[in-house]
Amino acid sequence: MAATLGASFFTPLFNKPKFVYATKQRNSSISARTSVAEDAASSSSSSVTQSKSFSGKAEADVVVIGSGLGGLCCAGLLARYGKDVMVLESHDLPGGAAHSFEIKDYKFDSGPSLFSGFQSRGLQANPLAQVLDALGESIPCAKYDSWMVYVPEGEFLSRIGPTEFFKDLEMYAGPDAVLEWRKLLDAILPLSTAAMALPPLSIRGDLGVLSTAGARYALSLLKSFAQMGPKGALGATKLLSPFSDIINSLGLKDPFIRNWIDLLSFLLAGVKSDGVLSAEMIYMFAEWYKPGCSLEYPIGGSGAIVDALVRGLKKFGGQIHLKSHVENIVIENGRAVGVKLRSGQFVRAKKAVVSNASMWDTLKLLPKEAVPKSYEERVENTKQCESFMHLHLGFDAEGIREDLGIHHVVVNDWNRGVDADQNVVLISVPSVLSPDLAPPGKHILHAYTPGTEPFQLWEGLDRKSAQYKQLKAERSEVLWKAVERSLGPGFSRDKCEVKLVGTPLTHQRFLRRNRGTYGPAIQAGKDSFPGHPTPIPQLYCCGDSTFPGIGVPAVAASGAIVANSLVSVSQHSELLDAVGI
Repeated sequence: MAATLGASFFTPLFNKPKFVYATKQRNSSISARTSVAEDAASSSSSSVTQSKSFSGKAEADVVVIGSGLGGLCCAGLLARYGKDVMVLESHDLPGGAAHSFEIKDYKFDSGPSLFSGFQSRGLQANPLAQVLDALGESIPCAKYDSWMVYVPEGEFLSRIGPTEFFKDLEMYAGPDAVLEWRKLLDAILPLSTAAMALPPLSIRGDLGVLSTAGARYALSLLKSFAQMGPKGALGATKLLSPFSDIINSLGLKDPFIRNWIDLLSFLLAGVKSDGVLSAEMIYMFAEWYKPGCSLEYPIGGSGAIVDALVRGLKKFGGQIHLKSHVENIVIENGRAVGVKLRSGQFVRAKKAVVSNASMWDTLKLLPKEAVPKSYEERVENTKQCESFMHLHLGFDAEGIREDLGIHHVVVNDWNRGVDADQNVVLISVPSVLSPDLAPPGKHILHAYTPGTEPFQLWEGLDRKSAQYKQLKAERSEVLWKAVERSLGPGFSRDKCEVKLVGTPLTHQRFLRRNRGTYGPAIQAGKDSFPGHPTPIPQLYCCGDSTFPGIGVPAVAASGAIVANSLVSVSQHSELLDAVGI
């Protein structure tokens, strides 16, 4: 699974990064190929033109390092604003953690697969949907409303919406759980109006935010508080506190409810309810448990999102260059003035350099003498989420039940905690809704442990060694067992035409993620995600190492905030008018 697009920030674990095994383009002008000794595979379609060596201009207004969703959103909006923007991507595919790859006519998502809000518009639309709208792009989607859950209490089809989940609770957790769940929804759904009254696309990193966000939405914000009444308005003060504060204040004690909330929190932000912002959880609840809600899967997979962002970027004159590895960020007179490529070429940034790499990988790109000690220490001391185990399969659908759903969540033992390694497995079968992703009569499947695989188990191993291969087999067994449980007796490992196992080293290597991490393990109430400017003038950061944090909507918002910060307030306001917010 992978979380989402919709108005919710629920796009973490279900939504997170994976990796690329290799590359063989289909329906694309990209001809480069990345060879991968372990687990060779191919890659996704894209409208990007690939050249054998960097052939772009030697300068741009803004240089964006990395083509993850945050970087593409930032670059696309800057192009829409009329800036000369250039994206430099190390690999031969755009998209970062959200790219797709192809092998033997099976097209796999490498990361996000649980989405919503592509069709939403207005103040409460998902930030990614707002960016796509600004770029004049849309994505056809298949809608659905459920995901399969396998927990120690039993297995059930969990439906989103205000009433369906009560039936599951009654059967598997009992009447006390039903009462507590109703109490929770009654308390937090009214708060969603306040949580969603300020669209992330209105935010910028300077005092201009008083105009683009404060003055522009002050009336709607006041109306939302008025509608909530005194009690609700008082509750809204907890939006920036850990979600566990709200749970504890309501006296929720049922074990299933507490475990379920921890699971949702962990899938959203890589931390349990005592570490996730209440605003994020309330945002997600509003999208999943209000009347008329639905989930959406983009036809063509997550690569379709990347392609749409690339089209939008190019439509407004932006550039993207693949296989253009940035070796370091160049600092002159204390300011970021461009980047040096591995080829030795210097690309000047006249206005700004934006890094879409993680905070740890961005730090490595900077000359040590240019980095303030306090900034370096904060980055190095920021706790990391763990990494992933991945299993990508292409298999014959014969014998598989016809009512197979797209998403499955397996929890082996509540007592170990949802953040324990080898305990939670997420499974997506996107070909159920988008048959074009697999050959006729076949399915694709992606299973993974969501940011819980300890990197230290793998650190220093030779990927070609027998020890590495044995550890891969051992640590992937939990994925195979979860798949067999979810797909039933009609599934057989022998029927798989494609079997790809990815490890934290795969994740580290192909996503260029420090220690293969899922992202910063920042807990609400104890610390906060960094802003987008850095101590080095003209250097900005976007992506899951910055505010608002981890997940598709969050990284889209981060890219938008940086783009907004690099243009005038009037340009920013004109864009908000154009998008209708």
